[in-house]
Amino acid sequence: MFPSLSVLENLTLGGYTRRDPRVIREGLEEVFTLFPILKERRNQPAATLSGGEQQMVAIGRSLMSNPKVLMLDEPSVGLSPLMRMRIFEQILRIRDMTNIAILLVEQDAADALEISDYAYVLEDGRITIHGPVKEVAANPEVRAAYLGL
Repeated sequence: MFPSLSVLENLTLGGYTRRDPRVIREGLEEVFTLFPILKERRNQPAATLSGGEQQMVAIGRSLMSNPKVLMLDEPSVGLSPLMRMRIFEQILRIRDMTNIAILLVEQDAADALEISDYAYVLEDGRITIHGPVKEVAANPEVRAAYLGL
């Protein structure tokens, strides 16, 4: 995200490779539908937004390029519980409403497992457990170490 640029400028930059103004407008409308607060704040400098709103701008800017894969690195870090919930709800909407594959890196295992189809557990940079979410979530080691159960 470019803090000195407005929300609209940040989002528009994300659609730079799309070139067609009509396609860019459609992309903006999709982002504004996903994150209505960004439409309200479209002329506001991105640096003045809350952390959650900045995360929305970053995700929206990524979506503007019409990606095949959306890579999210700890999208909930530093956010209030309410904003975390909103971000994860929108990640679910993206997953359910598009053909975009999502690679989510998240330390909050419970939240990550709730919205994922497949999971990898990394320890010291190595994959120690992986599989369909239901299997990983049922794993006694995962439940004890990451889910507090």
